[in-house]
Amino acid sequence: MKQASQGVQTLLGPETTLEGKLAFEGTVRLDGRFNGSIESKDGVMIVGKEAVVNADIFVHTATVSGTISGNIRATHSIALYPPAQVFGDLQAPVVVIEPGVIFRGHCFMKAG
Repeated sequence: MKQASQGVQTLLGPETTLEGKLAFEGTVRLDGRFNGSIESKDGVMIVGKEAVVNADIFVHTATVSGTISGNIRATHSIALYPPAQVFGDLQAPVVVIEPGVIFRGHCFMKAG
């Protein structure tokens, strides 16, 4: 699994609102509001408990504890932890949904 071995390189704080296309390398943590699209072929995305994200997302690894409206595609894994609320489809080789998560959408798991 791809780890955040160098820590978080980019942080969107809780009082921040951003709109547009976010393209990144490494690890990004979102704790504020984001509207648009998120893409990183090899990146790790962490969505904090207070985050509200309206975006289609394509990353290597997604860890979500906040609210997302949009589809999430990951080449490695998606993990949803309470109090996450996800409204959209999930697609990854590995998907973990912990008890207490609200998920409304379809889930597709396919190797590679």
